[in-house]
Amino acid sequence: MNAGDEIWGKRLQILKEAVPSARKAAFLDVRGSSLRIDGSDFREAGRQLEISLIRIMLQEPTPAEFQRVFAEIAPNRPDLMIVSSIGTLVPYRQLIVDLVEKSRLPAMYPWRDYIDVGGLMAYASDIGEIGRRLADDVHQIVNGATPGDIPIYQPTKFELVINLNAAKALGLTIPPALLGTADEVIE
Repeated sequence: MNAGDEIWGKRLQILKEAVPSARKAAFLDVRGSSLRIDGSDFREAGRQLEISLIRIMLQEPTPAEFQRVFAEIAPNRPDLMIVSSIGTLVPYRQLIVDLVEKSRLPAMYPWRDYIDVGGLMAYASDIGEIGRRLADDVHQIVNGATPGDIPIYQPTKFELVINLNAAKALGLTIPPALLGTADEVIE
């Protein structure tokens, strides 16, 4: 499911298209995560888009810690929020979406699950394609292939989902060109 570091720059680019005036983006992550916003692709995308990136670190994913972090960013409110794809955040997706909405931040999420609970937009690997590839790998193994001989697959198909209800709640008008590129628009 790892699409590589390049996806972070693409997510930032899409979010900037939705909010052209943005100059500062916060990246919500968990201390000890292997994800890096200082990767060259993400940093370069920020530079080209004229957006400074700040990392907002949770000590651990707990409701109290989320509350603390969002209270701390309020005085120096960023223009955008990007949420890490680390799996330990997914069980808290509703809380994250609620806090992002309360902070009135346009946000890009790593999985469609966040959009299903009210998030603004997600750009992610096509889970259906990944499932089909996984099933094919299992089929090959069941038929005698050695797992080490099966090529590693990196996703090549991605989906952009935009929630217009969330955009309306933020007072945000999504540009028609961006809506035209979306795989799904929720109204």
